[in-house]
Amino acid sequence: MGLENYNLILNNFYKIMEEKFNEATQQRPQGDRVMDAGIVTIDIPSFIAQVKQESPWKDNDRNAITVFKTNGMRIVLIALHAGAEMKTHTAEGVISVQVIEGKIKFNTENRSVELGEGQMLALHKGIPHGVLAVKETIFLLTLTTTLEDK
Repeated sequence: MGLENYNLILNNFYKIMEEKFNEATQQRPQGDRVMDAGIVTIDIPSFIAQVKQESPWKDNDRNAITVFKTNGMRIVLIALHAGAEMKTHTAEGVISVQVIEGKIKFNTENRSVELGEGQMLALHKGIPHGVLAVKETIFLLTLTTTLEDK
């Protein structure tokens, strides 16, 4: 297949790909951001500013926003105040945790790891784990999701 044919196929794919939007909610009245499309840009600094301006951040120990969601993968920006704890739980898919700002302690039954800015880890599905914010922290959680049967 020549480069011209490949580009034509790729262009048609992007035209066909349906864009999915997040609808406005009471908490996020601006809503209407692209959540799934052939290409989605994610402005991390803008999302950090947004979660830190919202009432859940001001009134509670955390806030989060899903920045990408498709069949097979989800990316969530999570903000935790110092001392906030995500109690032990399991994920239905493989996850990665990437610290953008701050420091967390990530605990499993067999191991405890501290992650700081620029560090990340990956964890297989079904492993119980918890997270403790050592100091105010922003991290990206990426998780695989089950693909629907066709």
